[in-house]
Amino acid sequence: MFTGLIKDVGTIVGIRPQGEGLRLVIESLKPDFQNLSIDESIAINGACQTVVKLSQNRFEVDTVEETLKKTTLGSLKIGEKVNLERALRLSDRLGGHLVQGHVDTVGIIESLRKQSASWEFQISFPDEFQPYIIPVGSIAIDGISLTVAEVFEHAFKVAIIPYTFENTTLTQKKQGESVNLEFDLIGKYIAKQQKFTGQTISSLSETDSKTTLTEERLKELGY
Repeated sequence: MFTGLIKDVGTIVGIRPQGEGLRLVIESLKPDFQNLSIDESIAINGACQTVVKLSQNRFEVDTVEETLKKTTLGSLKIGEKVNLERALRLSDRLGGHLVQGHVDTVGIIESLRKQSASWEFQISFPDEFQPYIIPVGSIAIDGISLTVAEVFEHAFKVAIIPYTFENTTLTQKKQGESVNLEFDLIGKYIAKQQKFTGQTISSLSETDSKTTLTEERLKELGY
């Protein structure tokens, strides 16, 4: 589990084919990444990977076929920068939101615009993920915990503060590029529950309110 608060921007220094997968070698100069352990989980651009080898200032991960299908890791190149985050400890502050590192899909940057005090990105995504996103909800973009500003039929906007923009790979992004998207974990469970009951919140009757998912029931549960 992760929080979406990026702790370092590492560099891809090696890429080797491994069957249908890849061995990625990442360099990080931050002290927090100098005491990694074999088998530790690391989020690389939001995709949870397992450390399989360590050397000075570097660690290696094996990226399997399924990860390559669902993320942008297969398009990485030598010298490219990546967002890094170590796994959450139970004693840590949860400054972002709950992020699993299980990328749902790849989005496309439709536009990026500098505002007076922030950056605005508009990102398109596949239609089937529409139920998982709401205005002012949380989303992880390349592993970065961000708040959704607006939602459209096939896209959404996020506003990015200067610190986040300058301390992640967002500074290198251009229009038309792909990014990894992980939708909010709680939102996905709620959408699953609605699909399971075959009802929407607005269509539920008062008699169903204690046994099925309603707006009032969600408030009772703390959402």
